[in-house]
Amino acid sequence: MFPKALATAGAVCLVAGAIALPIAFRPLKTAMAASAAAPAYNKSGELLPPTNYREWIYLSSGIDMSYAPKAAGMQDHSMFDNVFVNPEAYRAFLETGTWPDKTVMVLEAREARSKGSINQQGHFQSGGVMDLEVHVKDEARFPGKWAFFSFDSVGSNGTLIPQGAPCYTCHTAHAAVDTTFVQFYPTLLPIAQKKGTLSAAYLKDEAGTGAGK
Repeated sequence: MFPKALATAGAVCLVAGAIALPIAFRPLKTAMAASAAAPAYNKSGELLPPTNYREWIYLSSGIDMSYAPKAAGMQDHSMFDNVFVNPEAYRAFLETGTWPDKTVMVLEAREARSKGSINQQGHFQSGGVMDLEVHVKDEARFPGKWAFFSFDSVGSNGTLIPQGAPCYTCHTAHAAVDTTFVQFYPTLLPIAQKKGTLSAAYLKDEAGTGAGK
């Protein structure tokens, strides 16, 4: 769950696809995040909007993040990306270091501004939501357990992003935990490290970049 720039790299490189192998095989507690915050769909398979997601657990914000090189001639347009997860899934992660079925991760994008009121430096978030995407774990519904949905507005239904979209392969190849980018969530990465649930793919990326040295 999880930035709009994620969409430029293949939609929601958040908040899917096949699960990467964990580095340690240990029994994890079975957890289920079933409640009013669980994903719900209409008859056409669209995801109903999680209208109360701003009352959920806030994970992190990024600014101008992108998992791909900047395209030539592309204009700068600074954006903040805020990630939220349903409380039941968050509590399960604290216990197990991974995500339970029915996890819902929401990424909202808001414009970044530097001039306003008394602000003299840096950036702040302004205006309404400019983009909304959701990453859902629904094991019985989706072949790869996870799926991405894109929303035209906060109040609209979400459209399923096809399984062949780049976001799925990107998450499988680089996500730290269960195809989610926990490496960008500073309060959760230490938990995954302690529980031994970091993916082999992520650890390979880290070894290649020399991170942490």
